[in-house]
Amino acid sequence: MPRPADIAAQLGSVRRRITAAAQRANRPPSDITLIAVSKTFSADDVRAATVAGHLAFGENRVQEAEAKRASLEDVAIEWHLIGHLQSNKARKAVTTFDWIQSVDRIDLLRKIDAAAREAGRRPRILVQADLAGEATKHGADRAALADLVAEAAGTAGVELRGLMVVPPYPDNPEDSRPWFRQLRGIRDELVASGIPADRLGELSMGMSHDFEVAIEEGATIVRVGTAIFGHRDYATEA
Repeated sequence: MPRPADIAAQLGSVRRRITAAAQRANRPPSDITLIAVSKTFSADDVRAATVAGHLAFGENRVQEAEAKRASLEDVAIEWHLIGHLQSNKARKAVTTFDWIQSVDRIDLLRKIDAAAREAGRRPRILVQADLAGEATKHGADRAALADLVAEAAGTAGVELRGLMVVPPYPDNPEDSRPWFRQLRGIRDELVASGIPADRLGELSMGMSHDFEVAIEEGATIVRVGTAIFGHRDYATEA
């Protein structure tokens, strides 16, 4: 388990790397939101990161996030769901998360919308794109993406804010660049087709191994876990 001092130091290192990558791309560092991916780590680890000044966290599983949120109600944390969401957990997701980054099909969108209306919530969502067609990954493929984005943009119960992608794990961070560039191009095509630009302002792309490349290619949200909390022990995952 990482010590609070280690988490604070590693957060500082990641922030400096974000600043350097943004400057290389002639972008203000304030344009990039860092999501600290806390899946499998404890509520105490999350609290240590909040003490170091960080308040946006990403989780993969609804039940795990629900328990952490209950333990950290005294802190104004912004919770992001970044993992695959099963339709039968849509109701719990909208009451647990402020952002759902993994909306990947129309039936799920509709269930999130209905659950949000019932709960009096309006989560911000990202549409997850599947660009590589990997069997182990989720996301809407190119053929389904435009219809999903169009429906999300017109759905009153949620607030569409952009796109998300999880590309193939790279041997070299540069291997991710074409995928990030492709997502940015898709966003631009969707805006040109009539989707309001403010509904597609966010590009969530890049993780611990390639977030600097993602920033150079236009990422506005990066999802970083290992570089902040250390390597995960998946044997302890709920």
